[in-house]
Order: sequence, then structure tokens, then C-alpha cells
Amino acid sequence: MTTFEELKRRGLIAQVTDEALIQEMIDSGKAVFYIGFDCTADSLTAGHFMALTLMKRLQMAGNKPIALIGGGTTMIGDPSGRTDMRKMLTREDIDHNAECFRKQMERFIEFGPDKAIMVNNADWLLSLNYVELLREVGACFSVNNMLRAECYKQRMEKGLSFFEFNYMIMQSYDFYYLFQHYGCNMQFGGDDQWSNMLGGTELIRKKLGKDAHAMTITLLTDSQGKKMGKTAGNAVWLDPNKTTPFEFYQYWRNVGDADVIKCLKMLTFLPIEEIEAMEAWEGSQLNRAKEILAYELTTMVHGKEEADKAEASARALFSQGSAADMPTTDLGEADLTDGQIDILTLLVKAELVPTKSEARRNVQQGGVTVNDEKVTDLKKTFGREELAEGLVVRRGKKSFRKVCLK
Repeated sequence: MTTFEELKRRGLIAQVTDEALIQEMIDSGKAVFYIGFDCTADSLTAGHFMALTLMKRLQMAGNKPIALIGGGTTMIGDPSGRTDMRKMLTREDIDHNAECFRKQMERFIEFGPDKAIMVNNADWLLSLNYVELLREVGACFSVNNMLRAECYKQRMEKGLSFFEFNYMIMQSYDFYYLFQHYGCNMQFGGDDQWSNMLGGTELIRKKLGKDAHAMTITLLTDSQGKKMGKTAGNAVWLDPNKTTPFEFYQYWRNVGDADVIKCLKMLTFLPIEEIEAMEAWEGSQLNRAKEILAYELTTMVHGKEEADKAEASARALFSQGSAADMPTTDLGEADLTDGQIDILTLLVKAELVPTKSEARRNVQQGGVTVNDEKVTDLKKTFGREELAEGLVVRRGKKSFRKVCLK
């Protein structure tokens, strides 16, 4: 089975521009491809996994990855999939975030001469002359076609700034620049990026001729794409200071039954035949599949030692109701009222719910336990002595935290 065939078998490919040529280049190790990362935070998230594992997979097959840091495009912000305008960051913030990204990417891909490289589009976008850009690139784009693009259509009713409207041109210019200066012949991205990415392919062919071998591939980004890496409204970070290895493990341990095989195929390096055999698994076997998924991905990000500890703690939690590495919230005296804390405040302080109204709803629905005892009394309180020993607070089956008094 060739590399490209495996990508398709794992369910990764959504759309391509030149499938036969793309397959030939990937399978022969001649693809020089880029994936872009807009550095809006100082850590990658679990939502970047598909891109990171793809880069690793293709590099192992002899192809050359280019990790494109969007230092320039981050200053504009991609409107795709967004209902409002993204917060603007300073150049210093973006540079710091880019350095954090590189350190995390090094766990997946190998950088160096004739290996993977990292480039920042601020190096060419920020020095562009506006009039020259309009003459060289703007003439290649049809406003009518741009407005038909899904990434813009969904924003038209709420309002799309001219500032954001330029994002497609900037992203297209990236591929054009990388093609000319780095020999980049292929770009990968999510299927929601198809219009933006196709703009780059078309720009190269319009400027350099139809025989310019610039190709576009988009990856599937459905329920485990845009939503991948988020739980209870919060991002699941690769930085252990933001999401502990235990929390990271638990996120993947708790993916939906319908998603676990898909995640194993797309994100792990287990043999595809082994994963396909799991498709017949049901019931408790699916829980075992989730444990395998969680262990494999935690090992990739945090190393085998942390994965072993997270796995052991998770099993201890569900068998004994406690775990050494359980995420913990420390309370102080200021959090108590007359030496007590009520269940609604406790749930909010533990960050298991965002508001007391949601905490009330969870208690009323029977979804809250403290030290494995269901709490149904909205006025239930806990004192200093109980907090000093530590309370294991759960909301539902998947969200839990140990709460202690400092």
C-alpha cells in the first residue's frame, strides 16, 4: 500500500486538484508541502493534531514539510468559520507564540538541513508594497468569485471587514512565494479552507503558466476537526502547563463512541489493519479502543512516562474514585463563607461549569457527585475539614476535579 493510498484509507483526504500527480509525488517522496498555522495563542491545541501527524507521516515517506507560521496573516485573521472579527495581536506576541509552536512541533517532525523547515510569512507579507501587490496579485482575483466562497458567504450577513476580505489574497500569496523561493509544490489544509487554498494554486498558474505544478489537498475536518481539541468550551492544549497530561489523556479517553475509530485512523500510527479490526468492537471493547487512542496520543505529546502515569491515574479514578494526577483546584479562605462552600459555588470554582445557573441545572438533573455520592440538594455545603482532605467533584461522567483547601 502506497503512502497516498494509506492517507485515503485512513479517511484523511477530502478534495484534491490533481490526484494522479499528487499521488505520484507523495509516493516518490518528491512533495515539498506546507501547512499554515496562525499563531493566535502560545500553544498548539489538540485541534492541530491532524496537521501535525500528517506532516510526520509524509516526512517518514521522504517528503519535505514546511511549517508556515502566519506571523503576517495572524495580523489580519482568517474569517473562515468565524462569526466575528479576531482579536489583533502585536508582532511581539506573534513572535513569542511562533517560538512556542516550534518547540511543540519538534515532537512530531524533524527540522534541519534537507529536512523540515519553519518559515514565517511576516518575512514577506509585512514588506509588501500595497500598490505593487494590487498590480501583481490583485488583478488575478475576481471579486465575484471571492464573494461566492463559503468562507466569506457565511460572514456577509453579520458584516465582513475589508481588512478580513484580504485574507484570501494573503494566503494565496503565501503559496506563490513558497513555490518560487522554497520549491513548495503542494499545500494541505482543512476542507473549510478550500477556497482560500485554491486561490493560491490558481494564482501560481496564472502568473507562471498552466504547467506550474502547484497542487492543493484538503483534509477532512468534520466533527473531529473544528470541534477537535475542545471540551466544555475550553481548548485542549499541547502545553502541559495549560492542559496536564492527565487532562489530555482524559479528553481522548472520553471521545464519543462514533469518533474513536475515526480518531485512531486519522491521528495514530497504529497499523491501519489493526484499527480496521476494531471497527467491529462494541460495548466495553470501545472503551478499550478509547484507552488505546488516549495512550497513543498522550505518548506522542508528553512522552511514554507521562502517558503511563495518566493511564494508571485514570484507571485508579474509575476503580477507586481517586487519582494522584487528577486536575486540582486549590481554594483559599476567601472562597468560603462562614467556613463553608455551597455546591453551586463549588462547581463554578472547580471550573466544571461556567455559571451557577448551569450548576443548578446539573444538580437538578442528577449529574453531580462529590466523593462518589450524588448531590441533589441545591443548598448542600462542605466545610473546612472536608475540603482539607480533598473532594472529588464530578459533573457527568467525563468532567471531574479534585478540590482542596490550601
